Amino acid sequence: MMDYDVIVVGAGHAGNEAAAAAANMGCKTLMVTMNMQTIGQMSCNPAMGGVAKGQIIREIDALGGCSGIVSDKTMIQFRMLNLSKGPAMWSPRTQNDRWMFAEEWRLSLERIRLLDFYQDMVVDLCVENGKLKGVVGSSGQIFKSKTVILTSGTFLNGVIHIGERQLGGGRAGEKASHGITECLNKLGFESGRMKTGTPPRIDGRSLDYSQFEEQKGDLAIQRFSFTKTPIPKTQRSCWIAHTNSEVHDLLRTGFDRSPMFNGRIRGLGPRYCPSIEDKIDRFADKSSHQLFIEPEGWNTIEIYLNGFSTSLPEEVQQNALRKIKGFENAKFFRPGYAIEYDYFPPTQLSHTLETKKVEGLYFAGQINGTTGYEEAAGQGIMAGINAARKVKGETPIVLNRDEAYIGVLIDDLITKGTEEPYRMFTSRAEYRILLRQDNADQRLTPLGHSIGLASEERLLNLRDKESKVASLKRAWENVSVGPEELNPVLEAAATAEVTQKAKAIKYLSRPQLSIQQLLRVEKLRSITDEITTDTECLEQFEIATKYEGYIDRERENAKKLHRLEGIHIPKDFDYFPLNSLSLEARHKLDNQRPETIGQASRISGVSPSDVQVLLVFMGR
Repeated sequence: MMDYDVIVVGAGHAGNEAAAAAANMGCKTLMVTMNMQTIGQMSCNPAMGGVAKGQIIREIDALGGCSGIVSDKTMIQFRMLNLSKGPAMWSPRTQNDRWMFAEEWRLSLERIRLLDFYQDMVVDLCVENGKLKGVVGSSGQIFKSKTVILTSGTFLNGVIHIGERQLGGGRAGEKASHGITECLNKLGFESGRMKTGTPPRIDGRSLDYSQFEEQKGDLAIQRFSFTKTPIPKTQRSCWIAHTNSEVHDLLRTGFDRSPMFNGRIRGLGPRYCPSIEDKIDRFADKSSHQLFIEPEGWNTIEIYLNGFSTSLPEEVQQNALRKIKGFENAKFFRPGYAIEYDYFPPTQLSHTLETKKVEGLYFAGQINGTTGYEEAAGQGIMAGINAARKVKGETPIVLNRDEAYIGVLIDDLITKGTEEPYRMFTSRAEYRILLRQDNADQRLTPLGHSIGLASEERLLNLRDKESKVASLKRAWENVSVGPEELNPVLEAAATAEVTQKAKAIKYLSRPQLSIQQLLRVEKLRSITDEITTDTECLEQFEIATKYEGYIDRERENAKKLHRLEGIHIPKDFDYFPLNSLSLEARHKLDNQRPETIGQASRISGVSPSDVQVLLVFMGR
């Protein structure tokens, strides 16, 4: 067996991005997975993106990752969420063909020359003097490597719960992984338990769609990827249904046998994606909850019932579900279930996702306490990048909070930790006007290209786009428009009319006017069409113009953050003699060992006055 630069354990969203990044950056990489047939499996809902999550997928793509391209090639519906709000909130989301998605991921990975595959369960790690040397398979086979990335998902000592039944497993029909937790605990790592859940899968032929509200995709289909991935000519609809009081009453009859309520599940579940029993318990005043009926692919009859995640006994699930309008004759493919699994509090990692206790060992995905494909994939690509750069002796890459949602995600995990499955929201990012989905390429493609991940073609496309946006700005700043040309457009938009000529850029700043409305003015359409008709360029130009003041202010705030990030704390700094620090701050700082004052300031329990004390002792 050959020696490797990087070994990735697991082939889910985190593992796939990690393996692709490391191998594409020139490292001999091995992916070890328990089942070669489930590479890229969508364990839960057949969808990618959503609020804040769509931004992460665009960032992965901008860096040169694969999730955006795979999602685009397998989409069956596209929607841009939050269009009624400002552009910082716009979030792309696709429904995907589950089988095509997994197939496309596997084929994409198989095309990477330096990536090898092996089917086995990793049960132990080879560690010498605190440094990673490789992994051990279930048959005793040793795989040697300079670095290892663990992306174990929900498989570590996984237990599936359906009512009072318990089954060992990491996913329906697949066995759990044993040995890794015990090995890491012996090495001094702290572990915990978390839980997540999934709804029943339904035979779509047994549903009455006349009782549901149809939810179509956007007419203007967009992409996750900044490359020219194919766009489907048609889309599949989703549908909306609602629970009712009778459904809730029937669900309550099973609460005494619910593993969530009778104490069999010890791990905390995701607060923002609760089970249906958790919803009706926490929101007892609500007589109805919304459900989304999502097709699993182009041709299959299988339906994913988003919003009905449950671990109640199967007969309770069936009886309650059949009281929903349109579900009277519903047939189950399989019941919903909860799964409980091991995770490792992420405060045990550095911002590179390398563990503090074992050099060369990285964690990515649900092993760090996150939930969601997108959060896992974002960690995966960064772990892959940093493992590859460590092998090459290059400086690590850490994304700042004003550079990417991925940076916010990792910084939150490392500095704050998490006791429940972490999910990304736009509200977690203090610089979200800078971190829009439309400008992910501007923020991250130059970096991706410089580290050997994003192609030269991607960089050239970005430079062309930036040049066109700059040309649009110059053109609109130099052309004047008079009342006779503009007032018909202003009247139609119900905004104040004008009495004299002014530069066109002034009117684009008005919140009531869109660039498409202003392009009804012949002069503006003519000068714009000479530069570009590309909708992405026009959108970038419009956002930069309308939100210029807000963007400039956030950049100034980000500069202040960078000043704190530039003040490094010695690795062996002793906090306990500093009596001016609160006792809680001393314990938290000593435990988490932040690398900079900026990181220290975001640790829960470290107050602004504690930060001032540290600044004094750092000579600032």
